Amino acid sequence: MRVEQQPGYILHARPYRETSLLLDVFCRDHGRVGLVARGVRRERSRIPRGVLQPMQPLLLDWVSRGELGTLVAADVASAPFALAGDRLLAAMYLNELVLRLCARNDAHPLAFGAYAQCLDRLAGMDPPGWTLRRFERELLSDLGYALVLDRDASGHALAPQQDYAYDPEAGARVAAGDSRLPPVSGAALLAFGTDVMPDSAQQLQLRRLMRSVIRHHLGGELNAWTWGRSVLPASPGSG
Repeated sequence: MRVEQQPGYILHARPYRETSLLLDVFCRDHGRVGLVARGVRRERSRIPRGVLQPMQPLLLDWVSRGELGTLVAADVASAPFALAGDRLLAAMYLNELVLRLCARNDAHPLAFGAYAQCLDRLAGMDPPGWTLRRFERELLSDLGYALVLDRDASGHALAPQQDYAYDPEAGARVAAGDSRLPPVSGAALLAFGTDVMPDSAQQLQLRRLMRSVIRHHLGGELNAWTWGRSVLPASPGSG
């Protein structure tokens, strides 16, 4: 199968043999794809290695005959997203999240659109913590793990002043003091469901909630969570 001019982003690259790279790529119509970029580590390469960078919108051509495809061409689609500091760390977290949650060769065009929008927001003025929460919500929804954010596990409307514990398999339940799940207010859940940025305390609750939900679906931890510096900013103004 030959694929041409496919919009995509490099999620991760690592050396392969003496002159090549193994790429994990997130594409609009093919999802997460593994590609071999042959010879790109040579001084003179048909595909410039500098093009194959994360946060760079690309148009990719490849030939696939098995689990791994062979990259044929990579064209710059637009300027790279200019990210630094916590916003760059947030984008690195974004890439790891897609790598870990998305199966190979499983198309998720809605998640792809949300990914591109998230990078655009990180490159702009949007608060990075809230930007990541929104992407996490959209990614989980497109993968079939949508959160129910307007009613509890019994089907009753959420009460803004009530604290809940969110079970990834069942939904929100009234929080008990001994719950293993982090508490989150009904007001925070309702704001999240209507895409209204909550206050900083509620954003911290949502951060803990989403970490708990993602951990459940991964069956483990993300490397980004162990970095010395947080890539999941909690407050609207944090970088």
